[in-house]
Amino acid sequence: MVTVRYTGLLALVLALTFVPAATPAAAPPTRIISLSPTATEDLFAIGAGKQVIAVDNDSDYPASAPRTKLSGYTPNAEAIANYNPDLVVVSFDGNHVVEALDKLHIPVLVEPTAATLAQAYAQIEQLGQKTGHTAGAARVVASMKKQIAAIAKSVPRPNPPLTVYHELEPDLYSATSKTFIGRIYTLLGLKDIADAADKAGSGYPQLSDEYVLSADPQLIVLADTICCGQTVAKVDKRPGWNTIAAVKDGGVVAVSDDIASRWGPRIVDFMRVVANAVKAVVGK
Repeated sequence: MVTVRYTGLLALVLALTFVPAATPAAAPPTRIISLSPTATEDLFAIGAGKQVIAVDNDSDYPASAPRTKLSGYTPNAEAIANYNPDLVVVSFDGNHVVEALDKLHIPVLVEPTAATLAQAYAQIEQLGQKTGHTAGAARVVASMKKQIAAIAKSVPRPNPPLTVYHELEPDLYSATSKTFIGRIYTLLGLKDIADAADKAGSGYPQLSDEYVLSADPQLIVLADTICCGQTVAKVDKRPGWNTIAAVKDGGVVAVSDDIASRWGPRIVDFMRVVANAVKAVVGK
């Protein structure tokens, strides 16, 4: 009886004494490659810029980003591996790069095109968690939310709402209110003329001159200024376009393609430009 009791006490003492050590948290990556312009902007915004060793050829912001010839559209696993990264961020799995890098034991984080602001915020927070900058990510998201709310609140809301045409390319591809950029227009109280033309539900219908002329938008946002050199003056010279309300009343706005096509912190700048244009048109 004594022996059994002693053995039990000894086992208890040993169990309490030799508590397994907690598994240490993985160290944040120090050699990050970003093959997504939006992710690049996010990484630098949250304070992880010093951990980024290379970015793709389209990541042109911020200027301090280590831009390379790496492609985000047709990524090459071997070229990526040559940089010896410990984290690669992509916006889609081009060339099956995720599988290829997995075979090389290189971690990959896929952050696809955001469809909503909530998704954009979640991606920023995810990068914060992955890189050891959760506080920085939280600050960026909080700042974005505050500024976006203030901008949306500052915009006049006429009845009926102002109509907008968002131009992706001079061949009149546009974006509906179901897309990320279209939802930004909805936040600003605008009605997207592309919605009625999107029979296929792609979110990016190609319009025609006749359609745009008939819709007579009060605001035209040119998101093809860099890719295609479009300007307010060029729009005015398009056959028949000088009769459109936006052209007649100064409602044509030229914006940076980059700011209009990315879902990072600079979406605030895009909203501010459009909001100012709305105020100018309503104020006339």
